[in-house]
Amino acid sequence: MTSTADRSIIRDIALAHEGHLKIDWVNAHMPVLNRIREQFEKEQPFKGLKVAISLHLEAKTAYLAKVVAAGGAEVAICGSNPLSTQDDVCAALVEDGITVFAKYNPDPKEYKEHMIKTLETEPDLIIDDGGDLVTILHSERQDLLAKVRGGAEETTTGILRLKSLEKEGQLKFPMVAVNDAFCKYLFDNRYGTGQSVWDGINRTTNLVVAGKTVVVVGYGWCGKGVAMRAKGLGANVIVTEIDAIKGVEAYMDGFAVMPMSEAAKVGDFFVTVTGNRDVIRGEHYKVMKDGAILSNAGHFDVEVNKPELEALSVSKRTVRRNIEEYTLQDGRKFYILAEGRLVNLAAGDGHPAEIMDMTFALQAMSLKYVNDNYKQIGSKVINVPYELDEQVARFKLAALGIGIDSLTSEQQAYLDSWAEH
Repeated sequence: MTSTADRSIIRDIALAHEGHLKIDWVNAHMPVLNRIREQFEKEQPFKGLKVAISLHLEAKTAYLAKVVAAGGAEVAICGSNPLSTQDDVCAALVEDGITVFAKYNPDPKEYKEHMIKTLETEPDLIIDDGGDLVTILHSERQDLLAKVRGGAEETTTGILRLKSLEKEGQLKFPMVAVNDAFCKYLFDNRYGTGQSVWDGINRTTNLVVAGKTVVVVGYGWCGKGVAMRAKGLGANVIVTEIDAIKGVEAYMDGFAVMPMSEAAKVGDFFVTVTGNRDVIRGEHYKVMKDGAILSNAGHFDVEVNKPELEALSVSKRTVRRNIEEYTLQDGRKFYILAEGRLVNLAAGDGHPAEIMDMTFALQAMSLKYVNDNYKQIGSKVINVPYELDEQVARFKLAALGIGIDSLTSEQQAYLDSWAEH
């Protein structure tokens, strides 16, 4: 029987020591996941099963993989973004007995091959980020579909792809929409994205935010967090939206709201968080100020249209790690961070450990739920059951040493009664 080291494709096993230190650090700050790990070690819910994971491969994700493995699973993992993989973490996971197919910044062909090799381990369950594993299974590797019981999806983008598959009647197994759980979008998307985006931008640019104009493109839960943190850093914040309700919400939250055609003229920093393509494009570059800094916090690198910017430019160069400078014919210079990929992961360490503790707890519990119920669920996208969502919140409060009230029997009866109160 071959070892995980023999099967894995990583940069350098000698980097493992630094990776272990990173994983140990997040382990100490993820009490909810630690509690679930204890349960998994006792119950062994995944004994004899194989689990394939595609996530941003850094320390917090690595610890989730170890928790799933503690539940009895044989785990194989790959990255969900070529610039967010940390080679030392990959090496540490291999030493811990997990098969890894990932390197930092592989070429596109190699990156795709890592995903395929992860699926070729013939998983029973999957955890996906952006829907890439599911897409490959439903297109070029349908030969691997039959064994898959189901899985869980991390992102808005991935859920959109899953629901498109379901609508067309093509989805072949159940998937849990973890992104739509309360403990995901209320905390991970808002507080996690809000903090980690600015962590990535600040450490990459080393420029002041106070007094600058920040344009947040999209006011979903991630956009709310990015705007809130920008305001806290002293920025003047503009929100662009296509949804009238969200536009009103942004206005009432104290932000200026306008079309991108107007915001493009005044923005110093731009952050896209829409999940859609070309939200910043050629017509916007033509009116932007010299020195504008463009970044993306959506899953794919299509929100900022790079081909159209390149077509307008006379030169392009790397001026600082994770900063590309584009010079236009009229001399204006624009800067794209992290190649337009997820700035909080490609140019930072992602969400804080305490935030991902809740999200990855949901992933672990959802994976167990779909394994226990996949026959009854059928081939469709489902929400995280509320009881799992609430359980994670209760574990989090307990870890914080916080208690909350419970209804008395009289209060419950009052709420349940249809009679006149």
